[in-house]
Amino acid sequence: VQLQASGGGLVQAGGSLRLSCAASGRTFSSYVMGWFRQAPGKERELVAAISGTGSITYYADSVKGRFTISRDNGKNSVYLQISSLKPEDTAIYYCAVGRTSFNWVGVKKELNYDYWGQGTQVTVSS
Repeated sequence: VQLQASGGGLVQAGGSLRLSCAASGRTFSSYVMGWFRQAPGKERELVAAISGTGSITYYADSVKGRFTISRDNGKNSVYLQISSLKPEDTAIYYCAVGRTSFNWVGVKKELNYDYWGQGTQVTVSS
């Protein structure tokens, strides 16, 4: 199983990026998928998560209204549209697949996720 994240880059504050995560080796259409990020010197945190059908989404308070998570099960992929970027959004962004036993109560907990991508760097300049 592999998750390949892409789409990161250097962008000015107020700009936008679209992150992509392509999964291979398995079909993840029935699994929750999430995006985490880790800023320098900080712990990794959940940014957004989406259910297998896309009918349920979760966003961290810090990104609500600016980030949008979506998925295309036909392409085994999940996306994160990030807009109105701020310097504090600078981080490595990781995609992850929820466990079979995923529980939305623990949506923010890393142990609720099985597989992780390698990360894509997002840098926001002021």
